[in-house]
Amino acid sequence: MDKVIKKKKWTPKRIFGLGGGALLILFLGFKLIGDPSSKLNVDVEKITIATVEKSNFQEFIVVDGTLQPIKTVFLDIVEGGRVEKIFVEDGNRVNKGDSILKFTNTALQIDFMNRESQLLDMVNERQTTQINMRQNELSALNQLADIEFQLKQAKRNYKRDSQLMAGKAVSKDVYYQSKDNFDYQKKKFELARKSVNQNTILRTERLNQLDASIQRMQRNINLSQKTLDNLYVIAPISGQLSTLKAEVGESKSPGENIGQIDNLDGFKLNVSIDEHYISKIYAGLKGSFEFEGKNYALVVKKIYPEVQSGEFKVDMEFEGKMPKNIRRGQTFQIKLQLSTANKAVLIPRGGFYQVTGGGWIFVVNQNGTSAVKRNIKLGRLNPKHYEVIEGLKPGEKVIVSSYEGYEKIDELVLRK
Repeated sequence: MDKVIKKKKWTPKRIFGLGGGALLILFLGFKLIGDPSSKLNVDVEKITIATVEKSNFQEFIVVDGTLQPIKTVFLDIVEGGRVEKIFVEDGNRVNKGDSILKFTNTALQIDFMNRESQLLDMVNERQTTQINMRQNELSALNQLADIEFQLKQAKRNYKRDSQLMAGKAVSKDVYYQSKDNFDYQKKKFELARKSVNQNTILRTERLNQLDASIQRMQRNINLSQKTLDNLYVIAPISGQLSTLKAEVGESKSPGENIGQIDNLDGFKLNVSIDEHYISKIYAGLKGSFEFEGKNYALVVKKIYPEVQSGEFKVDMEFEGKMPKNIRRGQTFQIKLQLSTANKAVLIPRGGFYQVTGGGWIFVVNQNGTSAVKRNIKLGRLNPKHYEVIEGLKPGEKVIVSSYEGYEKIDELVLRK
């Protein structure tokens, strides 16, 4: 009888196959996990290598500036009305004091005539009052003169009767009658004189009141005259009239803008700057730009603190000569200096920064066969260079091109 032979599960061949597979898995795991440094082969022609150098460094930015007149005055209407006449057309040059246009405002003109009429009535009233007061004064003085004459007569009679009374030449009744008449005329004279003085004071006060009213009305008329003068739009400065927004027969409201005058004897540049630099910009900061082969110096004169769409604006004026053949609205690229020039360790700007943020960089070895990741610290920058604070020395070579795909790589093997 045949005997059944059981097949062995762990044959040498099977054990060898499983052992090899395990070793392969261990090897791959070691490469992926256990190896502390990862390498990548790269073609030297596909990267950019730069040399670390120590040189003069100046922090600056390149910004765009738009050429504008050195001074612009806006023409806003003080008194509204209907445009009656235009003296100067848009785009022409005007001199300070020239009439640009004239408005008609019937209500203002009628008000001015009414004020003039009121002033004339007030002047006539003063003259009439002064005449009447003068006549009353003459009448009162005449009465005072009569009373004074009667007082002198009464005094003379009283003095005579007093002497006669002493010699008993007249009766007591005649004496007392003379005395009473004298006392009466004396009191009457004093009252008449006080009345004349009081009337003089009242007359002066009344005339002063009328004079004050006349002066006040005259000031009002002067203001009304200035209001009428505002119906003429006058050039406040000499320059070029721009954007005149008015047509004959058109009605305009007070405060409405109808144009502007540009002083073309000089120019300034209105510059837009990223809000990131707002703390570094101040009046007096220097800048420059190149035009037709020559360099022109600028200085920041005014800073507008309002930030719109991530930018703020400054006005820069020329220092020294101003270029010729420039026109309003031209745009120039300005080199705005944020610091003075000084020695620093520098590397060129490149695409590596977008991945590393300036925290590390690949440094090429002396043989040029590989580049190893190294931590660094960068400081200021300008359009061409980064300032190196820590991690690099002059003479070393670094890769400054894009690091896309190199994020987890520690060493690059450079192939030519």
